[in-house]
Amino acid sequence: MSNAIKNILVTGGAGFIGSHLCGTLLDRGCRVTVIDDLSTGRMENIAPLLNRAGFLFFKNSIMNKGLMDHLVSETDEIYHLAAVVGVKNIVEDPVRTLHTIIVGTDTVLELAHAHGNKKVFIASTSEVYGKSPDCPYSEEDDRVLGSTTRSRWSYSSAKAVDEYMALAYFNKENLPVVIGRLFNTVGPRQTGQYGMVLPRFVRQALTGSPITVYGDGGQSRTFSYVVDVVGAIIELMDYPPAMGEIFNIGSEEEITIMELAERVKTITGSSSDIITITYEEAYGEGFEDMQRRVPNISKIRDAIGFEPKTALDDIIRAVAEWIEKTGRA
Repeated sequence: MSNAIKNILVTGGAGFIGSHLCGTLLDRGCRVTVIDDLSTGRMENIAPLLNRAGFLFFKNSIMNKGLMDHLVSETDEIYHLAAVVGVKNIVEDPVRTLHTIIVGTDTVLELAHAHGNKKVFIASTSEVYGKSPDCPYSEEDDRVLGSTTRSRWSYSSAKAVDEYMALAYFNKENLPVVIGRLFNTVGPRQTGQYGMVLPRFVRQALTGSPITVYGDGGQSRTFSYVVDVVGAIIELMDYPPAMGEIFNIGSEEEITIMELAERVKTITGSSSDIITITYEEAYGEGFEDMQRRVPNISKIRDAIGFEPKTALDDIIRAVAEWIEKTGRA
């Protein structure tokens, strides 16, 4: 990042990833303004930032267009992370999921264009790929989704609409926008309250509760450390050829969920049993999951030299230390 002081707006900045992003931007000399309605974000996440010079926080919704208009007018760049997150939230409240994601992103893009084409990062998701069996996923791959009667896929579809809108603004209005499809991002401050698997496993292990695996545990994922992901996001925003492009951001270290449970149990020294429950028990009837979700990161590697630096074992230790220190998760 250049030495010039930038005014940055981070939507959803009190969330898990957003708060880490804000801290890094402040460390790099930026002024950072956050808007977050705290529906899933937490004040505890940004508490250490509140007294730092150049940091402002607004507890409000990105659907407050008047406030957003004012904030965007005073910013140089926007990192748009605000969304309903977590499988549990998506299944239980699909109306809020769709409205927040689609209307919120439309507001951000419209105002960024209206105020002189401010540079925008759109946080998208590996959910966009749906249940395609063709892993590892590349950015140009086809999407494979279930029926619209399965609310599970509403999040994927809404985030895909975000991407379509962002690319439309880039192609028609020359709005400088970069899209990052984030695969499982983990680390301190992430909560397992909304279905995030790693903090949930670690909390269960530390408390001696059964480590609860959904399904048979054979489904596989990759896990990236939040610090590595935040660094990649900022580098993409500082890389002009990234504008108008989509990038997978994630790790290539694949592990099954059952293996993850065993790894967490070993690293934490837990005596917890590992048990399985059906998806129906966890999320209700008709829930669908995908067997594998692994990114091809060749594109981001070629663009900015991105390589995940933090091994999974070290991530698990960091999450465990944070939970033990704060009692949160």
